[in-house]
Amino acid sequence: MTVTQPDVSVVIGAYEAMPYLVACLESVESQTIDPARIEVIAVDDGSTDGTGEYLEEFAARAPMPVTVIRQENSGGPSGPRNMGLGKAAGRYVFFLDADDRLGTEALERMVAAADRNGTDVVLGRVEGINRNPPKSMWDRTLERTDVYSSNIKFTLSAQKLFRRELLTRHGMRFDESLWTGEDALFTLEAYLRADGVSVIADYTCYYLVGREDGKHVTKSGGYARRFDSARALMGLITEMVPPGPRRDVLMVRPFVVTLLPQFGPKLLKDSEKVRRHKYELAAPLLAAHWNEGVAQRLRVEERLRMHLLATGQYERLLEVVRFSRAKKEPAALLEKRGRRVYLGYPYFRDAEAGIPDSVYLAEPREARRVPGYREGGTDYFMRRVLRKVRRMRRAPATR
Repeated sequence: MTVTQPDVSVVIGAYEAMPYLVACLESVESQTIDPARIEVIAVDDGSTDGTGEYLEEFAARAPMPVTVIRQENSGGPSGPRNMGLGKAAGRYVFFLDADDRLGTEALERMVAAADRNGTDVVLGRVEGINRNPPKSMWDRTLERTDVYSSNIKFTLSAQKLFRRELLTRHGMRFDESLWTGEDALFTLEAYLRADGVSVIADYTCYYLVGREDGKHVTKSGGYARRFDSARALMGLITEMVPPGPRRDVLMVRPFVVTLLPQFGPKLLKDSEKVRRHKYELAAPLLAAHWNEGVAQRLRVEERLRMHLLATGQYERLLEVVRFSRAKKEPAALLEKRGRRVYLGYPYFRDAEAGIPDSVYLAEPREARRVPGYREGGTDYFMRRVLRKVRRMRRAPATR
């Protein structure tokens, strides 16, 4: 008897997942892809709420092969995912959280996209139910892209379709030492190693469900674990990407998503002891990875907070956070005939603070919102010169 390799191994790590698991498995069972083309590997991570028993019931009646593994609680999502990945036989692997669910055509569409384009990772559009998923990468469907020329770096959750051969070739596994951000590390490495990434933006492939009991895994863990996650992600980027604009583009992600929230409004609620600890944790990360290339890719307010943190101006940092929390609008100063815009956040041109004007200089995407701004600068004039040269070349010769 010939055993056909499944197209997709759906790996489900489950811990105390009832009753959300019911809808999750229903979404697997209702997939439009032929059940013979998929397998399910479900790992019960020491649940006590009937999760394991329900998985076994599902396995007994499901139209596709289902393997249920029951183990002692590992303490996080990485262990179950690694266990499932180790048992997977499909050409592709999809990691499905037991709280969430798939769109009916999700697996069929994602496999087709990977096969059509020869890409190693496929992202399917995500919608939130009582949660707010990233949105910037779903503007349009992309048959083939990469992590540098799209916004996919801002969705590093594990709920993607991965070519298993890619994962096997590089021995990729989730880092079980991390309590948060382990999926970001895994997914970014896959993006960097992939021969192309596809994005499905015109169909909702995944529904990210917010649990009413507040027990969703991404909400767990203290602030120190966020710094662990940032440190690991920055280390991966440094290891895999040479210094330069490409590294800077990727480094924006851990700064904006992981570090900046620790030095926003929540900082005002922290005790002085916690604040000092956060400053200590951030210092080596800023010393190693904060540079002008990263700074210019942030908004002025974000850049200012990171600059004050990097230079140890902690009281001024708190003042900037208070300014932003109060939703105050900074005054805009236009110079160079409107082609240069400075945003007057606290300490702008304050001699004692000594913060460079460049920290307050708005990049075009932010400056365009300021009345009177004229797109300009060196790049602007170079573009004008090039346009004039092209027109001259196209113009008919005259005698």
